[in-house]
Amino acid sequence: MNDALAAKLLRLNAGRPALVWRLFRQLLSSPASSTPSIPTIASLSRLLAASRMLPELHQLRLLLLPRRPPDAAHAAVSSIVSATAASCLIEEALLHFQSLRSHFPSHSPSLRLYNTLLDCSLHLRRPDLVEVIYRDMLLARVPLDTYTFNILMSSLCDSGHLVEARQLFDKMPSKNCLPNEFTFGILVRGYCKLGLCDTALELLDVMERQGCLPNIVIYNTLISSLCKEGLVSKAENLVECMRKHDLLPNVVTFNSRISALCKAGRVLDAYQIFLDMQEDQELGLPLPNQITFNLILDGFCKAGMLEKARSLVDLMKGRGLFKSTVSYNIWLSGLVKCRRPLEAQQLLVYMVEQGVEPNLYTYNIIIDGLCKEGMIIGARSVMSLMRKNGLPPDTVTYTSLLHWYCTKRNVSGAIRILQEMASSGCFPNFFSCNILLKSLWKEGRSSEAEKLLQKMIEKSYNLDIVTCNIIINGLCESGKLDKAVKIVNGMWQHGSAALGELGNAFLGLIDTSRHNKCCPNGITYSILINHLCKDGRLDEAKKLVIEMLGKNVAPNALIYDTFVNAYCKQGKVSSAFKVITDMEKKGCPLSTKTYNLLIWALDRKGKLNEIHVLINEMQQQGIQKDVITYNNMIHALCDSEMVRKAASLLQEMLQNSIVPNVASFSLLIKGFCKISDFNSARDMFNEALIACGETEILYSVMCNEYCLYGKVLEAKEILQIALNKGFPLRYFQYKNLIEGLCKEDKIDDGHNLLNAMIAKGHLLDPAAFMPVIDAMENRGKKHETDKLSEKMMDMAAAHHDGSKVSLTGHMLGESNLIIQKQKKDVSSKNEWHNLLHKDDGSGIALKVDLNQAKDDGHVGLSIKLCAQKGIIKLIEVAALSRESMLISLEELNVKSFEFGTWSTL
Repeated sequence: MNDALAAKLLRLNAGRPALVWRLFRQLLSSPASSTPSIPTIASLSRLLAASRMLPELHQLRLLLLPRRPPDAAHAAVSSIVSATAASCLIEEALLHFQSLRSHFPSHSPSLRLYNTLLDCSLHLRRPDLVEVIYRDMLLARVPLDTYTFNILMSSLCDSGHLVEARQLFDKMPSKNCLPNEFTFGILVRGYCKLGLCDTALELLDVMERQGCLPNIVIYNTLISSLCKEGLVSKAENLVECMRKHDLLPNVVTFNSRISALCKAGRVLDAYQIFLDMQEDQELGLPLPNQITFNLILDGFCKAGMLEKARSLVDLMKGRGLFKSTVSYNIWLSGLVKCRRPLEAQQLLVYMVEQGVEPNLYTYNIIIDGLCKEGMIIGARSVMSLMRKNGLPPDTVTYTSLLHWYCTKRNVSGAIRILQEMASSGCFPNFFSCNILLKSLWKEGRSSEAEKLLQKMIEKSYNLDIVTCNIIINGLCESGKLDKAVKIVNGMWQHGSAALGELGNAFLGLIDTSRHNKCCPNGITYSILINHLCKDGRLDEAKKLVIEMLGKNVAPNALIYDTFVNAYCKQGKVSSAFKVITDMEKKGCPLSTKTYNLLIWALDRKGKLNEIHVLINEMQQQGIQKDVITYNNMIHALCDSEMVRKAASLLQEMLQNSIVPNVASFSLLIKGFCKISDFNSARDMFNEALIACGETEILYSVMCNEYCLYGKVLEAKEILQIALNKGFPLRYFQYKNLIEGLCKEDKIDDGHNLLNAMIAKGHLLDPAAFMPVIDAMENRGKKHETDKLSEKMMDMAAAHHDGSKVSLTGHMLGESNLIIQKQKKDVSSKNEWHNLLHKDDGSGIALKVDLNQAKDDGHVGLSIKLCAQKGIIKLIEVAALSRESMLISLEELNVKSFEFGTWSTL
């Protein structure tokens, strides 16, 4: 068979490689037959390699090696090496190459063959093989060309050996092997990958000196990296350089700029570029593509600019660009971020109607959003939809539900989610377990937390520092601070095995290697130091800082702020300033929070001048003031009766894009009332309603301040408005107001106010009835006194019953209805509780006593005498006995934490 016939046979039977191989094997096995040409052997090798017929390639090599002449055999086997390398079979290629080198020691492989092997190794990210092949090239004395150098440099850059890549670049011969634009591009990409944009920019000068112009890929790489580093102005200068070299920026260039501006929060600047791309076509600007639209949409969504995002979505729909799952996911994330989960659900329906397939990430976005808004039923319905569409919930899905139950302090519900995960074959990840572990410690369920920890260990979840920190914080929160300190000390030597201090169940914990040892970090020490300072053990906390420095764990701003806070609360401002000095020496930057703590402490001591010094210092150091800073300043100025100067700070806040909050206006209202400027106080109140909206706190502040300074009729007016608006009365000092009205002989006003509050369904402090009852009794209005006394009796009984219900509902984490009732029924501690301090009676006994007194015609007098003698005891939430709480739990069959379903994992 001649070579032409063999080539034709190969071409006609390319779809049947096994048949071709049998025919060629017969041909090559015949001693009399001639060896097919190198192109034919190469075609056969490529066919066998593409079909992954590795044993056949091995046989082909064995048949070709003894052929004569040796040069032809060497070339034929080289074609096998090249074919297998081109098919990314690097191990096979090197096996054939090794055979080639050993069988033909006097023949050097070609540079092209070496480059093919190097290229394949680079493509497969095998820098180890690149080095082996390169060393063989040096032994074979094969001269390198520019392509070889480019491959070697790419391999070094990809593996992080940038210094070696630059050294190789500097060693490139100057005559036969000059660097080209690809060489420079490789180095530029390597420098940019490591964030060395300035060094990468310097290469442009080297290129210019060598007469090599940068291409658009190099420019785009640099522009993209500069933008990611936040060096937008340098990136803009580079765009101008492109134009000078007659290179027009393409859509990749503009997308890099837009992406960087959005990440830097300059979304409107990015949007302007986007608009220019659409409008200024005469300038040669590229049209925005799908990626451009998605970048702008993502920028709007992350910045919370919902309406602009909505307009962009409409534009994308009009141009047929809103068709990808990526675009829908971006818009869904934006809706969820802006707390529009129901709208996100509607978008999901629309998405399916448009034929766009939601993926797992799509569903998880919506479920997470619904969980964060407390819409657990809606989240469950989306999970059902997932399953219906063939996408089972994953660990991320369940973790969103788990997190919701934990934030609601419903640990039992969280455990049910964990059990559901196990039954559905979905393994809880480390993050899921840590969420539940943190919640258990927070709820004081330490024994159950320890059970969960044991299960994590049994399931080979290596305990990291995050888990250890959760346990340490849990111990501190539960009052076991000394045990936490002991565990942290043991972690330096034993790692997570130090958790053996929790009990015998944890003595088996062993870190497998010192390299992976779980050692305390800055957060660990922050937890301990924070709790030591709260416990007043500052000396021990300071020793921990010294220990940190000895262990090369640098104290962070949080730790320093903890000390500053502790000293400020103790009134030791000079000690707080010493901490600040140490922060500056250690190079730890001062934060707005640090200055706020100092300003607050100085305000308590009335040192207004020192506060002004700190404010000036903040400005000099470029530290931005926040709303807390301004509120502290307002408070200090109002204390010094410089209220108008304090009020002028509102304008300064707005100029600095800081929105005054309710506290800002409340301080000013109080300040104006303090200097008896009630007109200005009322004006400030009206401004506050416009700026912050109609809130209970603002009305309560205005009412309470009027009442404090004897403006009882004005206070009554504000309270009446609040009642009409349906506000609760948590913060209103209505008892003082009623007492003030009665003192000014405005008894009817007090009586009417009581009736108005009762008519609105408010559960009142029974002590609020006393001034009106006393006044009416003195006037001889027995009928009104009796009616009011009976209302007081019912209110006291409601307090007693409401407290029981509220406590039970809270303990069991039941429905929102009960929790809302608790919020309505249980107010802050009232003065009447201080009067009624003896445990001589109960709610039932009180009612009996009052009924008897009513029969005797002395209801008002009886209540008054009982209160004076201290024989009335109305039970509030805090007074319920531990025994009664335990009985309630047992009656409702609340089970403890069990992990039976973990056995299925």
